[in-house]
Order: sequence, then structure tokens, then C-alpha cells
Amino acid sequence: MSQTDRYGRDVLSPAASAGLAGHRPRRPSSAPVEASPGLVVEEVTTGWVGAVTRVEKSGGMHVVVLEDRRGATRTFPLGPGFWVDGAPVELLPPRGPAAPARPTRTASGSVAVAGARARVARGSRIWVEGKHDAELVEKVWGDDLRVEGVVVELLDGVDNLVDALREFGPTADRRVGVLVDHLVPGSKESRISQGATRSAPAGTVLVLGHPYVDVWQAVRPARIGLDAWPRIERGTEWKLGILRELGWPAAEQADVARAWQRILGSVRSYADLEPALLGRVEELIDFVTG
Repeated sequence: MSQTDRYGRDVLSPAASAGLAGHRPRRPSSAPVEASPGLVVEEVTTGWVGAVTRVEKSGGMHVVVLEDRRGATRTFPLGPGFWVDGAPVELLPPRGPAAPARPTRTASGSVAVAGARARVARGSRIWVEGKHDAELVEKVWGDDLRVEGVVVELLDGVDNLVDALREFGPTADRRVGVLVDHLVPGSKESRISQGATRSAPAGTVLVLGHPYVDVWQAVRPARIGLDAWPRIERGTEWKLGILRELGWPAAEQADVARAWQRILGSVRSYADLEPALLGRVEELIDFVTG
């Protein structure tokens, strides 16, 4: 067997198992396929599945770089030894100038679905406390939510949660996932959330939250040049206190709005958010689509 033939002989074929030199069933031949950016392939010897991100020369040979669904990459020699849609292929270098690679990942890290249309909205909903929360969720998970048909709505404060659930009337087919700020043991938010969950039919409402005073803190501070978010004294309006600590304009509500757009603009993907928010949003999406 040659080094480039990574399929090998079928040791379970009748001829091989009997040690005969007679006819053996032919394995399927590898069809030539250009390693175009975005093509999803499986490398047979390792089982690695990923999208082609680029083809390059290394050590005098062509190699292909594959990115898996978690964003990890591995490099393999170009040639035979790959599968596409269940069939063996031989990957060839793309002809002509390389086309710009389509994004293979959404901002949330999910596999991008090329040409996907937004699904008709489900009856289930995700509720968030305010506009900034909704804008952050949209920026990172918007593509995923449209594919899943999930609508994000403003709750306008956790104090309204019990009344909002009573009006919505959640059922097994109309679930509600709620993202709450500053959901820590013993807090007002925690007591309201527990009462709201008890008031709804079992399995129809899931309330999750992050420990931050405001969703601004869910953005990694390094994105705006900080080692950590400043601590604000109790009794001080948190956002205005933050702006003063940062030396940003803090005279009126418009300054808060401009500051948030600056912070939101620094977010490129899920990697710019804290894990305490990432995990909760993913759980809520799973809950309302389950």
C-alpha cells in the first residue's frame, strides 16, 4: 500500500480473509474535487470533520486547513483520503485566484448555513430585561435565532416577570426562556425568578441569568482596553458611574447610548463575551427549541 493511499486494502473482504489472490470487490474510486473555501470534508484516517479555510504550500507540498465546528483547525496533505457527503474524494488545489472564503461560522461559533432563510417564528420566546441585552444577543446569536425561528422580546425589567408570564400563558408548545441580570442567590431578582417559575406550568418556563449588575459587564473588559470593569459604589447609577470611571461623557442619557454603541461595536463574536453569559444564552436557546 502506498503512503498516499490512506484507504488501504479491505481486510474484511472475502478474498483478503481467505488469503486468496482472486478477485476482490473494488473499493470506490476517489472523485477529484477542488478544495474550495467552505467545503465540508472528513479526513478518513482521523475522522476529523471541518470546513476548508485555505490551501497553501508547506514543505514543498500542498496542504489543506480544515476548521471544525468548535473553531479548531488541523492541516492535512492535499490529495486522496477525504470524504464529501459520504463519498471518497481527492482534494485538488483550487484553480485560478482563490475566491473569498465564505464565513463558516456565525458570531456564536455555530456552523453557518449558507442561503438559509429565516424560519417562521415559533410560539416560544426568549425574554431579556432591556434593549442593550437584546442588542447583544442579536449581534452574537442573531443568525442562529433566525434559523431556529426564535423571537427575542423585551421584558422591560424583571419586576414585571410574573405579570408578563400570566398574560403570555406559557404551555409545552409556547415556552418562555428568560435572561435576567444580576441573578445571584439572595437577590431580589432571584426571589422574583423563583416565584415566576413556580407560578407557571412545569417545564414551560426557564429563568437563567448572569451575575453581572448590567449586561455591559458580560463584554470582556479587554475589548475596551480595561483589565477589569470598575467597581461602582452602591447608590450610584451604575452606567453613569462606569462612564465617569472611564472618563467618557456622562452628562445625559444620550451619552449612555453612545457609550453602549461603542462597547457593542467592540464585540466581534462569542469570544468577546464572558462564559457566564454564553452558557446561559445557549441553554435558553436549547430550551425554547427543544
